[in-house]
Amino acid sequence: MNTISNTSAALSVVNIGADLFADAIEAQGFAVTHVAWRPPAGDQHALMTLLADPRVNEANKIAVERMLSAHPVIVDVRPAHEVISALQKHKLLHAGPPIEWERMCGPMRGAVVGACIYEEWAKDEPEAVALADSGTLDFEPCHHYNAVGPMAGITSPSMPVFVVEDKTQGNQTFSTLNEGLGKVLRYGAFAPEVLERLSWMQEVLGPALGRAIR
Repeated sequence: MNTISNTSAALSVVNIGADLFADAIEAQGFAVTHVAWRPPAGDQHALMTLLADPRVNEANKIAVERMLSAHPVIVDVRPAHEVISALQKHKLLHAGPPIEWERMCGPMRGAVVGACIYEEWAKDEPEAVALADSGTLDFEPCHHYNAVGPMAGITSPSMPVFVVEDKTQGNQTFSTLNEGLGKVLRYGAFAPEVLERLSWMQEVLGPALGRAIR
């Protein structure tokens, strides 16, 4: 955590939830009142029934075993639509659980706009927003297709993705390439330089990496 600075008066901080935030502020010499709180569990009976289900422990055991035994290897770089067959025109993948365009946060909406312009489904921001408002776009979580994406996680058909194979289980997963720092689509930017970089990654970087890896 960055050091707190530029304060003209004594701070009085109330921290709710995770201890680490309170500890970090206290370590910098500021008074902190920590409130031990967590989101309500809701139906306690249902929660306890779930926790007591032996299938949960067994599933967790299998999940941990597979993570520890995994041997991930990058085997290729391909356009997303070539390895995720469902990812075709007007379909976008995103980070997190299922969500509608109307409920997306600003950075995710910005990334959607950028992806629409990048894919040439729209020529500018107003046209991309109108396309999204019309319901034409189909949104699904990356993890529904064994894929991951950073931050907003927007993955469109033409974007190059790493193809990662688990040599232990034989399954494949996919991840978009890192755009670098500064203005980037993953944070919702869609300035000309962002789109130019994405096009360069599609036309130059992705194919070069794919050839080198293969």
